[in-house]
Amino acid sequence: MERKFLVDTALLPPLKDGTRIRQAYLCLEPTVRLRIKGDRAYITVKSKGLVERREIRVEIPVAECKAMMELCPDSTIIIEKERFEVQYKGHLWVVDFFYGAHEGLVLAEIELDKLDEDVEIPPWASREVTGDPSYLNSNLALLGAAQGE
Repeated sequence: MERKFLVDTALLPPLKDGTRIRQAYLCLEPTVRLRIKGDRAYITVKSKGLVERREIRVEIPVAECKAMMELCPDSTIIIEKERFEVQYKGHLWVVDFFYGAHEGLVLAEIELDKLDEDVEIPPWASREVTGDPSYLNSNLALLGAAQGE
């Protein structure tokens, strides 16, 4: 399970070693996504849902992933972001800075074993958006497509 938050970047600790991520959506229900993360690539299928979703991820060669992305009928269903890992109070958080149509959007996520797991929320996690479908990456990709990005 994951919880997701908007981020107040003024309160973030110094970040280092971000990883560039480019992902394309082939299908939204279920979600089928191609992702290039650094020097690795994956195809992922996620079940429907907002908080708890089943996920199957398979690593594929980067060259094949790039070729599949080029075959996408509409390149506007692509999201680009840079991901940073931040340790806070014994938990690993990921902080994503978005580019393109979503420039300025910064989201933090934490993966939990169960939704009610005890976790201290960092001060830079300004507002929880868990369960808000407008902050799903697949919906952000669609919004970017609608805006012509």
